[in-house]
Amino acid sequence: MKRALLSVWDKKGIVEFARGLRELGVEILSTGGTAAILGKAGIPFTPVERWTGFPEMMGGRVKTLHPHVYGAILARRDRPGDLEELGRMGIGGIDLVAVNLYPFRETARRLAEEGARGLAELLEQIDIGGPAMVRAAAKNFPHVAVVTDPDRYGRVLEELREKGDLSPETRWILAVEAFRLTAFYDALVAEVLAAWPGGPGERGEAGPRLLTLAFERRAELRYGENPHQRAAFYADPFSGPPELASAEQLQGKELSFNNLLDAQAAWALAREFGDPAAVVVKHQIPCGVAVAGSPAEAFRKARDADPVSIFGGIVAFNRPVDEEAAREASGVFLEVAVAPDFTPAAREVLGKKRNLRLLRLGEVYSPGEIPLRRRLDLRRLEGGLLMQDPDEKEAPPGEWQVVTSRRPDPGDLRELEFAWKVAKHVRSNAIVVTRDFCTLGIGAGQTSRVDAVRLALARAGERARGAYLASDGFFPFPDAVEEAAAAGIRAIVQPGGSVRDADSIEAAERTGMIMVLTGIRHFRHS
Repeated sequence: MKRALLSVWDKKGIVEFARGLRELGVEILSTGGTAAILGKAGIPFTPVERWTGFPEMMGGRVKTLHPHVYGAILARRDRPGDLEELGRMGIGGIDLVAVNLYPFRETARRLAEEGARGLAELLEQIDIGGPAMVRAAAKNFPHVAVVTDPDRYGRVLEELREKGDLSPETRWILAVEAFRLTAFYDALVAEVLAAWPGGPGERGEAGPRLLTLAFERRAELRYGENPHQRAAFYADPFSGPPELASAEQLQGKELSFNNLLDAQAAWALAREFGDPAAVVVKHQIPCGVAVAGSPAEAFRKARDADPVSIFGGIVAFNRPVDEEAAREASGVFLEVAVAPDFTPAAREVLGKKRNLRLLRLGEVYSPGEIPLRRRLDLRRLEGGLLMQDPDEKEAPPGEWQVVTSRRPDPGDLRELEFAWKVAKHVRSNAIVVTRDFCTLGIGAGQTSRVDAVRLALARAGERARGAYLASDGFFPFPDAVEEAAAAGIRAIVQPGGSVRDADSIEAAERTGMIMVLTGIRHFRHS
């Protein structure tokens, strides 16, 4: 290895790396800010403009885009014609390229609220020369090493010192990392430009013809759903509070794949409510949901809704957890507790349960926040991917249709709205029975809607008398309504839309129940 080109935005470790290369007799080419840092450190280098014979142009927009750079990187050392051509042009080879890219993501975060005014500055942070050099070196990895991660510098130097060169395997690994970096970077740019305030967006398309996704690994997990499955946790690069991907783990064992799935399910439901709420989830299905005047009272109600299933569950609060709520939660075996925050007193109480994982999510979204990417719901198929918008459409009670002669009062509507919000987060076929803003019975994932009704009513037992029932989908037959009436249900909320709606409405009318239709369904199949 005779010559290296160093041109990095992230300067972490670059001086030590350059010094190590020089000690191995490697000549260094460098540009811009990297060159200035090396110069201050007293490390000899050759400016790229001297190497190419051309100065930087347009304030640094063009500095490495030159045949003397790309010919030196792309020349195949085992192809005599390539080497002869370099010789005729008076160009030496470049054997190692260390490049990382402009901070596009950080600039996008900073400028998002400026919209069109910030676009010009944003465009300046789209790196051109960096990705081009990275791709060129990665393409020629049998002959040129490419290092894009500062954390690799030490291992690269160690191998060079021990062996005098990098192994084919190391070069291959570095090349894959390099192509992943440029793919991630380009996907990031595309997503930000598509979502930029004031831009044309996706022009109403359900999804782009070519879907690019940019995610970065947040953690390696012990295993997936089962011990024989490898797993990792990836975050959207623009995730932030209160999204689970940006949560801070305050204590407890390492999070598992299943912990994260359940925590997401619990938090997604908890944040539906404006009043203090507690949501307990097992296997991505709510088993206890309640709204009350305080987090502690909400937890007590959610716990008592199903005191058996809560064992080993995940709980989410939509308010900071105080000492009283912490004491209530500490009396139950829980795997994870998720909340916007935990007070110091709550931390002290819960700290005695060392294995309990605490996830602090931070503040909720501010009303004026501008997301820098389109939020997508993605499901993997063999050989493909399904994409849809998140299920975020609201159907407030003021838009519901009352279809029975017995009409709901304001208290009925508030209770039905609570049940309806819970049903949205239960796997289809979903039936939820509630009273006093607390779930009494949940029927989830059944292949028959009437079976889901029977399951929810069986869990509610005698508590179903005078209670409320929500269904995520319409009733195809009146049998489910008749089961609800026999159990003493007071009112039903369902989307409607069946060709046999009249039969279900007639059953509710005949048995003296209240029935309202929302006009929107909330199927949840996974």
